[in-house]
Amino acid sequence: MAHLSIRIDDDLHGRLSRRARIVGVTITELIRPLLEQAADPRSGYVYTTQDEILSGVLQTLSIVAASVRKRSPDLLEQGMADARQMLLERGLLDPEQRS
Repeated sequence: MAHLSIRIDDDLHGRLSRRARIVGVTITELIRPLLEQAADPRSGYVYTTQDEILSGVLQTLSIVAASVRKRSPDLLEQGMADARQMLLERGLLDPEQRS
């Protein structure tokens, strides 16, 4: 079995320890399902601390897209197609969502 070492701050370790103790498991047993979910390509999105930043970026891009759509629908369509292709190449979009 592989071994994984990660560094976390003392406060997070304390909270994990308390939570594991409350539910009667080890920290490893507590976080293993989260790691399995994160590694499963069929599972839903795994939220990270970057989600707030991502949300702001998506809102900004939505405003830009609306402006481009108004001025040049063809340019918007090409940009969307390019974006979908990049997401597909990085495994961030289901191949069934090509169109």
